[in-house]
Amino acid sequence: MGRLESGRFPGAVRVAGAVAAFALVLIFLAGPVWLVARGLCPAPLAAIGGAGPAATGPATSSAPATATAPAWRPPKFTARQAERDAMVAVIRRYGLTDRAVLAVMAAVPRHEFVPPAYRRRAYADTPLPIGYGQTISQPYIVAEMTRLLRLKPNSRVLEIGTGSGYQAAVLAHFTPHVYTVEIIKPLAVAARKRLKRLGYTVVKVRHADGYYGWAEKGPFDAIIVTCAAGQIPPPLIKQLKPGGRMVIPVGGRYATQTLMLVEKRPDGSVRSRSLMAVSFVPLLRAEPKR
Repeated sequence: MGRLESGRFPGAVRVAGAVAAFALVLIFLAGPVWLVARGLCPAPLAAIGGAGPAATGPATSSAPATATAPAWRPPKFTARQAERDAMVAVIRRYGLTDRAVLAVMAAVPRHEFVPPAYRRRAYADTPLPIGYGQTISQPYIVAEMTRLLRLKPNSRVLEIGTGSGYQAAVLAHFTPHVYTVEIIKPLAVAARKRLKRLGYTVVKVRHADGYYGWAEKGPFDAIIVTCAAGQIPPPLIKQLKPGGRMVIPVGGRYATQTLMLVEKRPDGSVRSRSLMAVSFVPLLRAEPKR
């Protein structure tokens, strides 16, 4: 073919030139887009959020992380459920009608917290021996003392007198922040293992003199004492939050004991009142060091 002379068909020359220029523009624009789509080069900054200086480190989210630990779910049990329901019916006859407390009493397997020799009587409305001169409290008393604490899902609660761990398991159905102190080491060790085996993994058990509480984990919204003290221990009052409540039996081993409700007001002042006559094992103390 001959060459196109500039003097011939001038309009065609202009059209051809324009088409060629337009094709070059398309190639220039399409090339980076194709590479971005293929992941071979980074997208322009404007395409990922607007103009600004190039990032000099790993990309980070502008919003804070919102991941949280999964909500605590107490274990569920079906064995001997009919007996637990019958036990709850007895508790109702005392006049206790708190639905949340009754539901928990129907959920916790009391037979797992008593020695094998007493398991047939596990759901009787009576205290039972657990060894070392200690007992598991009467179901009604467990329910009533729990009700008096007015626990919320975020409450921090301290128990003095772990025993077999039954009361701590009941508390764990209301809040995962349960701390319990037991002075008799074999009971503390056994309770820790039992609670873990049954799935109450949130309960923290400590072997120590309960008179002094557990200051490092305080202050507490609620304190429950499951053994009778001659007087209300001052360290426990100190570890109670303003607005907190403590339930404690007060009295000697062979004297009349009274269940007391202790409330700390927002200003730090303390009010206590007697609720009912009770009978508990005494609050044991550590042997003085020589």
